[in-house]
Amino acid sequence: EEQLVESGGGSVQAGGSLKLSCTASGFGRDDYRIGWFRQAPGKEREGVSIIDRSAGDTYYSDFAKGRFTITSDNTKNLVRLQMNSLKPEDTAVYYCAASDTSMGHALDHNEYDYWGQGTQVTVSS
Repeated sequence: EEQLVESGGGSVQAGGSLKLSCTASGFGRDDYRIGWFRQAPGKEREGVSIIDRSAGDTYYSDFAKGRFTITSDNTKNLVRLQMNSLKPEDTAVYYCAASDTSMGHALDHNEYDYWGQGTQVTVSS
């Protein structure tokens, strides 16, 4: 059974950094997309950053470009999101997600089949 487990959330002041980790298990293949979405109270879930495990392609939402970096350690089935220069508007629950396919819009949450439980990120001003 496929499972995603996040860690690394927490509270930080604006301008600070956090690193999120997601460990994947039960996936019997390497050709899938995995990455991060977030959801703030009262807002829709939005894509943050995705990586294609086989091709290595990465995708970032505009707000993440230049501040966030996604990496994948395929030997450990581990995906990390390094978040720098955090802003109060980055406050949200961050979810790790994986897709059965590498087709479709990478940052569309509807394309993803597996989800972690989420980890809270709070950025204070």
